[in-house]
Amino acid sequence: MLFKKKIAPSCSYCARAGKIDDKTYLCKKRGMVSCGQSCRRFKYDPLKRVPPRRKPADFSKYDDVDFSL
Repeated sequence: MLFKKKIAPSCSYCARAGKIDDKTYLCKKRGMVSCGQSCRRFKYDPLKRVPPRRKPADFSKYDDVDFSL
């Protein structure tokens, strides 16, 4: 879920941090930080959070008969 009440703070989805590269962010309060860090000034921005990818559907348990008319 993107909008949980209790979310673990991380600079990767903080409103005060901007992305420089995959592992480095530029924070308005702390300067250059890694993506896993956080501070007490954390402000959650739901638009920066990337949800995990879904697993592809497993169709191996179905036969050709199930897909024919």
